[in-house]
Amino acid sequence: LDGKTAMWQRREMSNFDYLMALNTAADRSLNDLAQYPVLPWVISDYTSLVLDLTNPSTFRDLSKPVGALEPSRLESLRARYREMPPPKFLYGTHYSTPGYVLHYLVREAPDLMLHLQRGKFDSPDRTFWSIGTTFRSVTSNPADVKELTPEFFMGEGRFLTNSMSLDLGARQSGEAVGDVELPMWASDAKDFVRLNREALESDHVSECLHHWIDLIFGYKQTGPAAEDSDNVFFPLTYEGGVDWEAITDPNERNALEQQVLEFGQCPTKLFSKPHPPRNGSSSTHTPPSKRRDAS
Repeated sequence: LDGKTAMWQRREMSNFDYLMALNTAADRSLNDLAQYPVLPWVISDYTSLVLDLTNPSTFRDLSKPVGALEPSRLESLRARYREMPPPKFLYGTHYSTPGYVLHYLVREAPDLMLHLQRGKFDSPDRTFWSIGTTFRSVTSNPADVKELTPEFFMGEGRFLTNSMSLDLGARQSGEAVGDVELPMWASDAKDFVRLNREALESDHVSECLHHWIDLIFGYKQTGPAAEDSDNVFFPLTYEGGVDWEAITDPNERNALEQQVLEFGQCPTKLFSKPHPPRNGSSSTHTPPSKRRDAS
């Protein structure tokens, strides 16, 4: 892993490829919904007609976990944390669970969602129907702190289109749930994925990404550094949070396994000290914007 970190620092490896390498090293795989690769929200602007990748306000603050992005929500969670008996946690939910992965991928993997939901799709108003609405939820809802999956940064964006014509119901507004509603700066699903990837590879994200790595894979995952960073999750989500060898009752073991699946799992901790930043800026200029034809 040290060699890949050095390659990433020298800009010989893309941000996306490095994050995928970290996920692999942390025992996360596209073949395991319980330990699916986790990637960050990087864009915070889902309302503009133009996506300006030269404006710092376009981007999410990568030095903070999703749950700490909105000050008033964070203060409410901190107040609860202060009154909570041990073991304390800020977030009773997680940034990656099988349910959250399938929430995003329901249009590509409906059979898996139906299996998870006992033969039913989720309520239409809870279904993944809008990028912007989902980001507003993860930055305001106390029970929603999910990050993204690799599909947001690779491929054709098929997970955003209802190509199978699935009956996902209608929201309370009466509008049927079909394709995912995209921000105005994306012309179609493929364009959204391309621009999201462009944002991930931007100079701004390159300068800040090591902070997010500290939170998810590094020294801010556990201990005092996690507390100082508002990055404390339910105890069962951490590697080593359960002494499996001490559990001899098969029913108790099965119940705990189901809890772990429900609450999500933190990646294996890869770094015990601050992750080094990336070197310099890119030698080639990233196109600052993609304009959608408003006619």
